[in-house]
This record gives sequence, C-alpha cells and structure tokens, in this order.
Amino acid sequence: MATVSPLAYWTFVVVGALAAVGAALAARTWPGPWRRPVARGLGVVLAADALSYTVALVVAGTWSARTSLPLALCDAAVVVAAVACWWQVPVLVELTWFWGMAGTLQGVLTPDLDVGFPHLVFFQYTVGHLAIVAAALFLVVGLGQVPRPGAVPRVFALSLGYTALVGVVDALAGANYMFLRRPPGEWTLLRLLGPWPWYLASASVVALVLFTALDLPFWGARRRARVSEQRGSAVR
Repeated sequence: MATVSPLAYWTFVVVGALAAVGAALAARTWPGPWRRPVARGLGVVLAADALSYTVALVVAGTWSARTSLPLALCDAAVVVAAVACWWQVPVLVELTWFWGMAGTLQGVLTPDLDVGFPHLVFFQYTVGHLAIVAAALFLVVGLGQVPRPGAVPRVFALSLGYTALVGVVDALAGANYMFLRRPPGEWTLLRLLGPWPWYLASASVVALVLFTALDLPFWGARRRARVSEQRGSAVR
C-alpha cells in the first residue's frame, strides 16, 4: 500500500530539479542539434503524463466531470508545455515559462498530494510538475526562447481568460477546478492570501508580480536588441 512519504517525495524533487537545471545549462553551454530531440522527448513525457492520468481514471471507473477534467492550471500547463517543447511556438513558450515558474513551482513546493510512493498518482504528480518546470528552464534558459516584449500583459490576459473559462465549467459542473468556488482541503500558499473569494483577487495580484519578476532577467537583452535594431535602421 502506498503511503505518503515526505522522504520519497523530496528525493524525487531534488533529483528532478538537479536534472532540469543540468539539462538547461548543458543546452545553453553546448548548443547543437542534440537539443531538439531532448526537447521533444520532454514533450512526449509531458503528453504521456497527461494521458496516463485520464486513462487511469477511466480504467478505474472513477472518472468524473466534477473532478477529473484536466482544467487545473498545472493540467493546462502540462499540455501547453508538451506542445511548446515539440514546436516552440513563442506564446506557448511564454505560457510555459510564466505558468511553470510562477504556478507549477508552487505546486512542487507545497504539494496537494495524499498518496505516496509507489502509487501511480505519486508518479503522475511528481513527473508532471517537475517536467513542466524542466520544460520552462530548457526552453528559455537552454534554447534561448526568451519571452518577447509585452509577454507579461499577454500571459496575464490569457491567464485571466482561462480562469474565466474554468469558472464557467465549475458553475455548470458543480466543480471546484482551480479552487475558484472554495478553498483547497490541503494547505497551500492560497491560505496566505486570505479567505475565499478574496484570495482570487489576491492571487491575481501575486501572479502579476511574479510574472513581472520572471520577466526582469530579459529586460536588458531586449533593450540591447532594440538599440541594435535602431542603429541598424539608422545606418541603412
């Protein structure tokens, strides 16, 4: 029987984090054609993780529209990150970076997990969350697919739109995806943002601050690129 084991969980987290950082630094230090299959392999892992979750629930006969739709932000991030790893569409890379580093990382640090090693859900949770963070680092740090100008308001608007869509599903299905209708049962960082529904507004403000902080490292490079482009235009 699988029981919750902090040691097993944090062992997976540490090993996964080291692997993610190492792969991103290797891709940045030794660029080459090897990076494409690695990125796509990571995308396959993410897609398999998302598919296995739904298949396992259907096989067990426990799938329900109220609890099993892949609508939590981390569920959406798994799909977005998988596609971004395969095709590197700029807006999907941006969503992977901001959602992964601002949201999924919080899920890694404060896991909403009530089963332990070697339960299938344990692997689905750890692999899925760590792979999103790994994808964000590999795409942005390793491959240099940095967020474009205007990435913060663009991703923030898309996030609000997605949240509104999930809210509609919650109302129709009587569900609580993204904890929009009631707080989570387990302790998460949402508990620090006030009671429901006020934590929804607080979380939006925190998300905007985190997105801005995650965009800060790229301001200088974008400014230099803009100046270089202006100088090139002046010469022509």
